[in-house]
Amino acid sequence: MKLLAGLVASVALYGGVQFLHGGNGQSAAEEAAPSNSYRLTANGDEAACAVKRGAEVSDGLSLLTIAPNCRKLLPGIEHAKFWREQADGTVAFSENGIDPVVTFSVADGDGYESYAPALPLLALNND
Repeated sequence: MKLLAGLVASVALYGGVQFLHGGNGQSAAEEAAPSNSYRLTANGDEAACAVKRGAEVSDGLSLLTIAPNCRKLLPGIEHAKFWREQADGTVAFSENGIDPVVTFSVADGDGYESYAPALPLLALNND
């Protein structure tokens, strides 16, 4: 009888956890985690390229992978290897982890908009 009561309790606990997580098996932290894949566009143009934020190297500094065709949007950006996120939410891409090739601020809504260099205006949005 104790075994049956334990089994019923286990099933109820499992069912409750599944219900709270929407039944998909993902935790709330996994659901809230933003994607590390981005789409980079210039001046609202249809041309776009892929950008991926990689593993964190140190506080605020992560590895960065930029598709080679991003060069069409901003020559030289394809050499950037690091994503640096500042406390104010700005993000800078750099080749050496220090000197920015391009710097973004948080955009209205989802994503980022570049402000340095001033042209071309780049939009960075979750993919």
